[in-house]
Formats: sequence, C-alpha cells, structure tokens
Amino acid sequence: MATLFKDVLITDGAREKARRVHMLVSKGRIAEIIDADKNPPSADKIISGHGKMAVIPGFVNAHTHAAMTLLRGLGEEAPLMEWLQNKIWPVEEKLTPEYIYWGTLSAMLEMLSTGTTCFADMYFEMDQVAEAVLSAGMRAAICRGITAGEPGKIEKSIQNNLDLAEKYHGREGLITVQLGPHAPYTVPLEYMKKICAEAKSHGLGVHFHFMETEGEKNNLGMSDEKYLEESGLLSAPYVALAHVVWLDTNINLPENFTLVHNPSSNLKLGSGVMPLHSWLEKDAHVALGTDGASSNNRLDMWEEMRSAALLHKGVNRDPLCVTAVEALRMATYEGARAFGFSQKGMLNEGWVADLVLINLDKPHYIGVNEENLAQYLVYAGSSADIEGTMINGKWIYKNCEFPTLDKEEIFQKAKEAREAITK
Repeated sequence: MATLFKDVLITDGAREKARRVHMLVSKGRIAEIIDADKNPPSADKIISGHGKMAVIPGFVNAHTHAAMTLLRGLGEEAPLMEWLQNKIWPVEEKLTPEYIYWGTLSAMLEMLSTGTTCFADMYFEMDQVAEAVLSAGMRAAICRGITAGEPGKIEKSIQNNLDLAEKYHGREGLITVQLGPHAPYTVPLEYMKKICAEAKSHGLGVHFHFMETEGEKNNLGMSDEKYLEESGLLSAPYVALAHVVWLDTNINLPENFTLVHNPSSNLKLGSGVMPLHSWLEKDAHVALGTDGASSNNRLDMWEEMRSAALLHKGVNRDPLCVTAVEALRMATYEGARAFGFSQKGMLNEGWVADLVLINLDKPHYIGVNEENLAQYLVYAGSSADIEGTMINGKWIYKNCEFPTLDKEEIFQKAKEAREAITK
C-alpha cells in the first residue's frame, strides 16, 4: 500500500534547509519526492500536512540495554562502578529470558512513541530481544554482552554471540548482529584479541564500552591508542565505541569506527562530558545513544539530540559548536551507518521509509519555515510533538496506538517482571 505525505516539510542531517514537498512511500521505501507546488502522485493513503506537518528520518538509538527498563530507578545517584557492582549486577542475576523479553518490549513501546525506529542493544538472552524485534517489526542491532567470570564463561558467551549471528543476522532486513565485549575492565585483553579475531573471521562488527570513566582510563595499563592496536579492534569490520568520554582526541580513528555519545547517562553517572567538538573537527563518525533506562533514565532520543547540541555549546563556550543539523545527523544517519543498516537515516528517493511524522501546528513552532526547521526541531521541539513512527513504510506507532504490539499485555508482564526481580 502506498502512502502519500502531502504538503509536508522534510529535513534530515544532510540538509542545510528543509523542503516543502509531496513524498510518496511505496513498498517500504521513499518512492518519490516532489515540490509541494506540483500535482501530488496518487496513493492508497494520504496524510495531508497543509504545511503544518514535518517528516524526518527515524531516530537510531546507537547504544542501549533495552531490558534495563525493568531496573529503572535502582541505585540512583551513584558512581558507575558502585552503581554496577552494588545495585545492578545483583539484580541482573534474577533476570530470566521471559523477563528480558517483556522488558525489551516495554522499552520498544517507549522508543517507538518517541520516534526511535532502530536501537543497538547489548544485553543477555538476545534471542529473546530478536524475537521481540521481529514481532513488532522494529529494527535493531543486537549483541550478547560478553564478560569474564568462571572458567569457560567467556568462551561460552562468544559462541552464544556467534550462534545469535548465525540465526538472526540480516533477518527480514530488521536485525544486524555484532560481537559485544562489555568493557576493558570486564574482558581481559587476551580475550579481546580472540573476540576481535572472531569478528573479522565472521564479518561482524564489535559493540564495546570504552573510556567511559576517568578511572577506567587510569587503570587501562597502556595508552588508548595502544589498546586499540593490541586488542585487535582496528582489524574488526566495523566498531561502535560507546561513551568514549575519556578517549584521547589525538587518535586518528579509522573510517569504520563510530563513537557513540551518551550525554544524559554520562552526566547522570558523573562520568564527565565527551569532547564531541574535537571529534567532529576531526570528521570522526559520531552517533547518539541513551544507554539503559536504569542510568539515563529515559529512552528519548529527541532529548539526547537536544542535549548534545546544547551541552557542548556551554562546555566550549561557543554557540556555533555542534549545529542543529549535526545533532540531527548524529541521532539518525550516523547510528544506522554504524551498525550496518544501509540506505537508512536520510530522506532520499529509493531509501528505506523509516520515518517520524511531527505535528508543527503548536505554539512553539510559530515562525517555523524551510530555513529554520532543523533548529526549531532541535531547540524548541520534543518527542511530545510526534504523531507517528513508520518502519519499512508501515506505521508501528500512530496516534498513541501500537498496531503491532499489545500495549496492555506488555505493561502487565513488565510490571510482574519488575516485582519479581526486586523482591
């Protein structure tokens, strides 16, 4: 079924100014974009914008732990390692595959309603995450979190991750799979080398927490650059480094590396502020993520986009630092690119129709036009303005409803899971 977005404003992370158009979506892709003063093409369904609706690419949450919605509010206002060791890890031991399934679906409701069409997830029981994704028709990059422990644990986790890739990588065009070593302080260097060798051998990416805190940097035992070389990360097909608050900005990263900025989580945990401006000056690829709901505590990518644009202006005392268009690009295209999703994250003919529909008929959009739409969205707008979220040309969220998900059942099951793990 073809859907026509009639007389809407469109923008993305590659446009200095917006465009008023008719946009036709057919067979899951953007079939046609023509100026709004021309006759619109025919379609089965018409969304009439009257110049008061906007369409942007769907957000990509490039780093999260979705099922941690079940752990939201635990261990508040504590440093990272204290939070992990004393509050999070003990409760995670009570998680079951079923709990993770419902916790992930709960996160997906939250993400879809705030415009996220794709998320990069590192956690446990990732087959449950994959099944949740497929049932909803959402998009995800998934990896099994790999950590050290009793003898044989890491080897088992690596194989689990490879089995996950064998079963789900590329499924229905909705899922990519990466290898997921947790962090330098939970995965010894000798195992990082093995993980990166497996990634290279199987053509898989690596999703990795790196340089999140100053303590991690001080305990690394070598320079950041030396670690990237010794670990084998430089030889992996593609790499997403989450947090990188303390990563040395003198390093020249390969083209296949993406840094994932998590402004709200890093602020809340007191980890510091990533030197984003320095990396953008080096033309590094940077995406945005929320991190898990237990450290953010929201899964709202619009908020991360706005935070990234504002925070660094203040830190650098430079109002030109991190433009609205750059923030929009990081929140959309860069995340899709980082995890192997091609032709997603921009509004181009032939590209996949992962879209967000926005209502501009609100007081805080008075004065919006083609010249300033990106700035209005980033600085004045919020996810409360979202009317619908489309993936592969189908509505997954529209007018507060979820056509592919049973919201009430998910609420109930997630509540039961939360009660069980916090007894």
